[in-house]
Amino acid sequence: MNASVGFSFLAPAKLNISLKVFGKRPDGYHYIKSVMVPVSLHDEVVVEEADTGIRVETDAPGVPIDETNTCHRAAALFMEWAGAPKGVRVRIKKRIPAEAGLGGGSSDAAGAFKGLIALTGRAPDRETLLGMAARVGADVPFFTMGAPALAEGIGERLTPVEWRVPFHALIVKPPFGLSTGEGYAALRRGTGGPPAGEAVPAFRTWDDLVPAVANDFEGAWERSRPEIGAIKEELLSAGARAAGLSGSGSAVFGLFETAEAARNARGMLSREGGRSMFTARNI
Repeated sequence: MNASVGFSFLAPAKLNISLKVFGKRPDGYHYIKSVMVPVSLHDEVVVEEADTGIRVETDAPGVPIDETNTCHRAAALFMEWAGAPKGVRVRIKKRIPAEAGLGGGSSDAAGAFKGLIALTGRAPDRETLLGMAARVGADVPFFTMGAPALAEGIGERLTPVEWRVPFHALIVKPPFGLSTGEGYAALRRGTGGPPAGEAVPAFRTWDDLVPAVANDFEGAWERSRPEIGAIKEELLSAGARAAGLSGSGSAVFGLFETAEAARNARGMLSREGGRSMFTARNI
């Protein structure tokens, strides 16, 4: 096979506009309810045909390239389903920071699925693809959808949400990551899912968006990581219409109406302590 035959896809980050965590399921996962939106901060995933096996490469130190890598797992599941290709090489150009709650690894896996579909010309039906995606990770189904959605269950149940509010985000990643497992443990939820009968939210104006920004994990990290709350307050003081934690953290985002406002806020925030900052828009 010619290893130069391949396809490249952008793998966007996501922001959790809202994230509520409910009780623990028998399998150890928690029920959640979250509105997620893809944004223009992205990795790039290149999928190429190879002679045999699965090979993952990345330019990011510390990102695993073995069977634990999300792209490796996605490729293994797809190749088992499709019987093709015999071999694949996945190259990941990283820009989304790890352990930030921005979904980089999950988005990379969705990019690998897209690349393999393009490479083989074989596309599983939606239910099959979402099933494979959920086996890789809870956020992977969302990224295969590629549009704002309400995620329920453990993240695998997706409902499109009406979204008419363009925004620009300033994303601040402190110099540490946060463990999702530790965050869930700190929440100390019991059992039981969310209440039934709640309507799917719609976002037509900023009046819909601003009060929706909330994340249960902010309370979980309040004592052990006060920097999270401090960054949120800095963003609000710099003019953000709303600010919150994405996923289980550690990235905090502020939402602005214009790109200029987001850039101005970036200039106002402190860069001390090894923070990373990114500007992005919803897509």
